[in-house]
Amino acid sequence: MTKEQDWPEVRDAVREFALGLPGAVEEFPWGECVIKVNKKIFVFLGAEDGSHPPAVTVKLTEEDAHAHALSMPGARPAGYGLGKSGWVRVPLDGEGAPRAPLLCDWAEESYRVVAPKRLVAELDASVPPAGPSGEGAE
Repeated sequence: MTKEQDWPEVRDAVREFALGLPGAVEEFPWGECVIKVNKKIFVFLGAEDGSHPPAVTVKLTEEDAHAHALSMPGARPAGYGLGKSGWVRVPLDGEGAPRAPLLCDWAEESYRVVAPKRLVAELDASVPPAGPSGEGAE
């Protein structure tokens, strides 16, 4: 699990991953970093100025992923009524905070929920097919 001092690197890894998804753009409404696709937010990365505790917020509609995210220490349904639609706020600092690869998986799931089908198809086309051992082709 992450340590309190490396949460900026985790946040940066999630940001970089999310911006690598087809059609993803970064914007700063309300003074917070968000990643959007087709003008819809799929990842909230919060304010960079330290005015709020570091967290990532993603939309997880798949039941197992949603439950797993909520099981993280300090995780909770997102505020402003977003939690009712599957949005989960996951803290990046403190003991037991998730590592970047898991957060990137959740960012991709959130992207798939929000992105247009043509961009999801583009993403799927860019992923190497699984070989006989279940690993991606090289």
